[in-house]
Amino acid sequence: MKNSHSRFVRRAVLSCIAAVALFPTVSSAQTSSEALQWRASIYGWLPDMNITTRFPTGASGPSIEVEASDALAALKFAFAGTLEVSNGRWGAFTDVVYVDVGGDQSNSRDFTIGSAGLPAGITVDADGDIKTWFWTLAGTFRISDTPRNSTELMFGVRMLSVDQTLDYSINGDFASVGLPERSGSAEVSATNWDAIIGVKGSATLSENGNWIAPYRIDVGTGESKLTWQALTGVGYVFDWGSTVLGWRYVDYEMEADATFQTVGFSGPFLGLAFQW
Repeated sequence: MKNSHSRFVRRAVLSCIAAVALFPTVSSAQTSSEALQWRASIYGWLPDMNITTRFPTGASGPSIEVEASDALAALKFAFAGTLEVSNGRWGAFTDVVYVDVGGDQSNSRDFTIGSAGLPAGITVDADGDIKTWFWTLAGTFRISDTPRNSTELMFGVRMLSVDQTLDYSINGDFASVGLPERSGSAEVSATNWDAIIGVKGSATLSENGNWIAPYRIDVGTGESKLTWQALTGVGYVFDWGSTVLGWRYVDYEMEADATFQTVGFSGPFLGLAFQW
């Protein structure tokens, strides 16, 4: 899995470098109208979650590590929207995503206390909640504009904000796991800013131009060791805009000492886009 992940990231980076290399070869005959063009979209996203969190239990106690996909994976609410503006080849783009997940488990063993799993005979009751924001803000430059495909280079920043709470209770001999109390509550949060570069665009799938395949991919780094995302789908264009059904993946690789060890969301989305 790690090798596959690394190969994908390398391909993504090479794609971005190739996009930059296209700058000198863009034909001036493809220049678009100088009028301002706006596009807004709103869509629902139903992602699976991969977040591993290290919760402190006090100065004298070990941390509790929780894999939310196993213990607390219940989607409460998700929202996503974008706003784009362009003038000729140049433009700006912003994308906001909010995901709220939580849940509870009784007699679970999907936890790690300290550096090891739970001892035999020990289970945990837990109730938790995770609120996550992704915010992307980028400038864009159109590097390809043909009847079959339109592609833009993206360059900007992405913010990740995660707030997570955990209420837990140890069942069994809690002293054997080194915790000072049988039950407790912990809250952790983190905000990361990363510079990103990528490409976004849309390919035409039919002769009349009604069927399209939008796509976006970017990679970045900064306060995170590495972040990348990819989305694609199939849509249909109307006079007022378009509708799209697709898949989106967002992944973060954190530093070794970070509270959040892994952050990843993957799942289908359905959206409406309006343009004027």
